[in-house]
Amino acid sequence: MIDSTYFNELSDGAKKSLTGEEVLLSTFKGESTDFMRFNNGDVRQAGTVTQGTMDLQLIAGRRHGSSSVTLSGDAETDRHRVRQMLSVLREQRSRLPEDPYLLFNTEGSSSFFVGDDTTPAPEDALGHIQTAAGNRDLVGIYTAGSTATGFASSLGQQNWFQTSTFNFDWTFYLRADKAAKNGYAGLTWDDDVFADKVNWSLRQLEALKRPAIDLDPGAYRSYLTPSAMQEFLDLISWGGFGLESHRTKQTSLLHMVDGDATLDASVTISEDTANGVAANFQEQGFMRPDEVVLIDAGAYKDTLVSPRSAMEFDAETNGASSSESPLSLAVAPGDAETATAMERLGAGLFVGNLWYTNFSDRPACRVTGMTRFATFWVQDGEIVAPVNVLRFDDTIYNLLGANLEALDDTAEIVLDAGSYENRSNSSFRVPGALVNNMRFTL
Repeated sequence: MIDSTYFNELSDGAKKSLTGEEVLLSTFKGESTDFMRFNNGDVRQAGTVTQGTMDLQLIAGRRHGSSSVTLSGDAETDRHRVRQMLSVLREQRSRLPEDPYLLFNTEGSSSFFVGDDTTPAPEDALGHIQTAAGNRDLVGIYTAGSTATGFASSLGQQNWFQTSTFNFDWTFYLRADKAAKNGYAGLTWDDDVFADKVNWSLRQLEALKRPAIDLDPGAYRSYLTPSAMQEFLDLISWGGFGLESHRTKQTSLLHMVDGDATLDASVTISEDTANGVAANFQEQGFMRPDEVVLIDAGAYKDTLVSPRSAMEFDAETNGASSSESPLSLAVAPGDAETATAMERLGAGLFVGNLWYTNFSDRPACRVTGMTRFATFWVQDGEIVAPVNVLRFDDTIYNLLGANLEALDDTAEIVLDAGSYENRSNSSFRVPGALVNNMRFTL
C-alpha cells in the first residue's frame, strides 16, 4: 500500500506547479485488503485489493475545483497524472462562481498515526473459520488489512492515519429463510471471543430446526442485539446529527432539538473518534476532537459541524465531514449484565437482526423495517421457537426512551462491512437493549 512518504512527496511535487496565490488540498484514501468469500464452508473466492486515490482541491480566492486521481504507485506516472489534473482544475476553476461557504484549515495542524497490525495472518483466519464451519453451510466474507487516510496542504500541513482491522460477516444457513447471522470484527483476533460467537450461532441454528410460529401484530417485550441496535443508529446517522439538518429542520431528531422529546436518561451517544478506526482529521484539514457528545443522558447536546456549515450558520467546526455523518458512533453501555440478557427478557422476542429499515415518519423519528434471520420467541429465558418474519413500526423515542428498560453493560464493536469504491472505516460501539414494548404491525 502507498505510504505516507510517497503521498507527501507527491503532494510536495504538486505544490511546485502552483501559480499565484493558489492553494492545493490533497486527500488520500488507500487500502491493502485480503478477502475470502465463503459458501458451504469453503473458500469460493480469495484475493487481495491494493489501491489508492488522491483527491485534489485547487483553490484561488473563493473559487475552487476538485477531482480525483487513481494512483499507480509508480512515482513518475503519478506525478504526471497529478500535473495533468491540476491543469484541468485550473481551467475549470476559471469558469466557476465564488463559493461563499468555502473554509479550510490554514493553521497547519499536522499529525501522524500508524496503529499496530495485530490482525491474524490469512491462513490462520482461514483455519479458525473452517474449523468453526465443520460440515455446516457457512456463508460469509472475511476481510482484513490496513486502511489509510492522508491529508496535505500546500500551506504546509501534513496528516496521516492508518489502522489495521479484520471483519468476518457470516451466516450459518439452514433452509429457505432460516439462518443464523453473526459477525466478529476488531483489531486483534481473540479465539475465545470467536468461539463464544460460533457457539451462540450453533445454538440458534439448532433452534431454527423447530417449527416456526406466527405472531399477531401488537407490542411485544423485546431484546435487541447490538447488531439490531446498529441498524437503528445507522438510520439515525443519515442526516440526524448534522448542524445543517438541524438548522433546516430536516433532522429526524427534530423533536429533541426543539426540546419536545428526550430519550431515556441511560442513553448517551457520541462521536467517539478516539476509539474508532476512522481518521482524526477531515478533507479540509480540520482535526476531529476525541469525542463529541451528541446526546447526553437522553437529552440533545451537540451536533457535527462541517466547515461549510460553520461558515453558513456562523458556528465553530468540529471536524465533521461534508456529509456531517458520524464515523465512530458510540452508545455508552448501561448497567444490565450482558450475560443475563435472555434471563432478563423472560418472555418475549429475541431480535437478532433487522433489515429494510427506513423512516415511516422522519420528523417524528418513526422507523420501520423487518426482522431478519434468527428472531426467536423466548419463554422463561429460554428459546422456544423461531418466529416468522415481522414488520415493526415504532419511534426511537419509544424504543430508546419511554419503553427502554435497560442497556447491556458491554458495548460490541461493529465495523461497517461496506466496500463500495473502498473499504469502509466507519464503526459503531453499541450495547444490546431490552425494550418492554416494541410495536409490530405485520
